[in-house]
Amino acid sequence: MPDSASDLPEVVRVAADLIRFDTSNFGGGNAKGEREAAEYVGAYLESLGLVPEYFEPVPRRTNVMARVPGRNRDKPALVVHGHLDVVPAMAEDWSVDPFAGIVRDGMLWGRGAVDMKNMDAMILTAVADLLRAGEQPERDLILAFFADEENGGVEGSALVVRERPEWFAGATEAISEVGGYSISVDGHRAYLLQVGEKALLWIRLVARGRAGHGSRLHPDNAVTRLSEAVAAIGRTHWPVRLTDTTRQLLEGLSALSGRSAEDPDALASAAGPAEAFLRSSFRTTTNPTALTAGYKHNVIPERAEALIDVRVLPGTEDAVLAQLQEIVGDDIEIEIVVRDIGMETPFTGPLVDAMVAALDRHDPGTPVIPYLLGAGTDNKALSAIGITGYGFAPLRLPAELDFTGMFHGVDERVPVDSLVFGQRVLADLFRTY
Repeated sequence: MPDSASDLPEVVRVAADLIRFDTSNFGGGNAKGEREAAEYVGAYLESLGLVPEYFEPVPRRTNVMARVPGRNRDKPALVVHGHLDVVPAMAEDWSVDPFAGIVRDGMLWGRGAVDMKNMDAMILTAVADLLRAGEQPERDLILAFFADEENGGVEGSALVVRERPEWFAGATEAISEVGGYSISVDGHRAYLLQVGEKALLWIRLVARGRAGHGSRLHPDNAVTRLSEAVAAIGRTHWPVRLTDTTRQLLEGLSALSGRSAEDPDALASAAGPAEAFLRSSFRTTTNPTALTAGYKHNVIPERAEALIDVRVLPGTEDAVLAQLQEIVGDDIEIEIVVRDIGMETPFTGPLVDAMVAALDRHDPGTPVIPYLLGAGTDNKALSAIGITGYGFAPLRLPAELDFTGMFHGVDERVPVDSLVFGQRVLADLFRTY
């Protein structure tokens, strides 16, 4: 695969351009900002004859939108959205510059190649396919590119939905990440279509003690107390609790593999590299992600804090919070940093049928299986104004590629051929739905 940009498909060039904007989001309002990436997207939309609108409620946290008129204005509009921010990348851990957007070994490398500047580029170039050919989508498309998704959309989609609801006038459904990609199930390719996502609870544990000299006999130590609480949460094994979607997922995996669905974790292993991604959808997960305490080696601090990323099945939020308090004990405070809803939608209806049919036209006979995303997307924000969201970023992937493992991982990359496939499937969907 040539490295020269002129020989690459447009979808790859656009994705590479977007990767080169360092839109790292450290969370809690600490971010480099999406402004330049949003302006790039806006300029691309203008080149197609569209009129972009910008909304920057917080300096440099820029959102951009454009509406594409459809042939049938009586049909509800479809929101097609992505986010422009990425999680930070520790360059010393990568084998390439994470913000260089290079193509090597038939793949596009860089932070955002998987999450989700790949889909941003597929959206833009799929729409370009139609408009440059003098075509229109079947219905209005509302193209939206949000800021701050990697911080739960607090300074992005949540503010857009609240302060610019007119952007989404007439829309009832949406598509975005994380679904439509292929996995290998005991040697058989299948596509996962995301019809729901777990609820988000980002919490902070706070332990308090008595400050003192580090040389003292000192039983009232906040760091010790916090460490015990973090270890207790991190070692908790949450039980399997299936939903309608995960039951359908297991049925699909069982049909492809011939394995029993009685043990969900064992059956998920048939999906190879995607196993961990799928197993997280069967249960609550509680992962410690950060520790903060102290300021000097010989000073015992009076306060210690930890961040825990909690993802729970829709409707179980309050019960899980109560269980967490029991696990850590009453002397540990639990503060909620971000709380957002979970969602689950039936694997049925005209849009689901249209997405399945579009995949079938480009990869005939390959089954499509519903799944529940263990993480979250900006579809949560759109649901507040009555828009039903799905994960559909179609990618036909090599069986051996650990695609799901590269979300927020090192050496994030996506095959060039997969991007071209996704662009074509999306363009097909826009023409026909």
